[in-house]
Amino acid sequence: MSLCSGFEPEAVLKTALAHGGEFADIFVEEAVKTNITFEDKKIEKVITGIDRGCGIRVIAGLKTFYAYTNEISAPSLKGLAEVVAKGVAEGTSAGTVRKMIQQRAPGFEIKNNPSEAALAEKADFVVRADKAARGFDNRIVQVKALYGDVSRKLAMINSLGQWVEEEKTGFVFFTSAIAADGDVLQTGYEPLGGAMGLEAFITTPPEEVAIRAAKRAVQMLGAERAPAGTMAVVLSSEAGGTMIHEAVGHGLEADLALAGLSVYSDRVGETVASPLITVIDDGTIPFKRGSAFFDEEGSPTQKTVLIENGVLKGYMYDRLSAMKAGGGAKSTGNGRRQSYRYKPIPRMTNTMIAPGHTRPEEIVSSLEKGLFVKKMGGGQVNTVNGDFVFEVTEGFIIEKGKIGVPVRGATLTGNGPEILQKIDMVGSDLGFAIGTCGKDAQGVPVADAQPTLRIPEITVGGGI
Repeated sequence: MSLCSGFEPEAVLKTALAHGGEFADIFVEEAVKTNITFEDKKIEKVITGIDRGCGIRVIAGLKTFYAYTNEISAPSLKGLAEVVAKGVAEGTSAGTVRKMIQQRAPGFEIKNNPSEAALAEKADFVVRADKAARGFDNRIVQVKALYGDVSRKLAMINSLGQWVEEEKTGFVFFTSAIAADGDVLQTGYEPLGGAMGLEAFITTPPEEVAIRAAKRAVQMLGAERAPAGTMAVVLSSEAGGTMIHEAVGHGLEADLALAGLSVYSDRVGETVASPLITVIDDGTIPFKRGSAFFDEEGSPTQKTVLIENGVLKGYMYDRLSAMKAGGGAKSTGNGRRQSYRYKPIPRMTNTMIAPGHTRPEEIVSSLEKGLFVKKMGGGQVNTVNGDFVFEVTEGFIIEKGKIGVPVRGATLTGNGPEILQKIDMVGSDLGFAIGTCGKDAQGVPVADAQPTLRIPEITVGGGI
């Protein structure tokens, strides 16, 4: 049964635009979800369910009027559209509703859809992870494993005549392990997931994910305190794109840039990075966590070059920010929302620094001394000026061009645009990381990536 079988979309849109407005749309969602948390050697939480609802939006005078409901029926949506319409100021020019042209996304090939798997099978993933992590080393004292999946059926219909339907399926699984040796505690973390089905566990079983986390925690127990000061740093491709996502990516989202809340505001055409640096947001890559055929406004996802050879080319737009920008700006397929309860805003999908031409081992061997960052942790970023502080969860000393002893407690402090200018070697590899990006109180699935990078000078905070 179609998500829109209980109402007439064109009638709802006409009601929404009854008092005026340049644009109106309907977002219908049915999401089937499972979340399982395993901690303290037992399953702590199991949440399953179906969430179904609809949001209606009107854009009038570049302002958004939005309301939602979980009752999808003709009377309910007519009433909701009337509520939204009343928010529009009297005398606003009224938009029209064009004839509908329907599209359905083909979707990525899902061989083992999580929504069709038994709950017991999903619970077994976290049980197996706990057993594997604890069995790796007797110094593993605490393990947490989390499994979550969602299958979202979406319909996005607007006054321009676009009617898009897509089913988005994905899952995320992670294990974190804490190792203890006397008073020293260290944590290891490893995730798995994307816009894919449970077939991912065939090539990367839960045990492998758990052992990677446990190994990282145990290895860091014997690590030395990280040195402090200004030094050269090599960021491994395994570190994922945490820095590019946080220190650069958010500043290239059009709502922040247009509001003057980004260090990249009003700088299109300027050199903002090393000529070796190209930054891309690409929501079309099959099976990546931030990928889809359409965003949550019904705009096709695309590969957007944001910085090319160091020059800022543009921003990530949703429909509203493109309207505000004017000058022929269009949505880049970055209008995203957590669910029907939220209005769409510009968000990253899969954001990355493009690979270069230098072999990663050449980058490491180029340094007489420095820090090799294999894994990045959390941090804080000021998008207005680009300043950041990031934790290093797995780091090693580079001595005479070789990766040496592990170090713990390091932090990287700097400024995003300045660091992009300094990068002087870019590897030919590319490593992805996954996450859930938070902004304006809503989270969406994302991926980020980078090649191996050499930063000749950055401030490193020492370990404790």
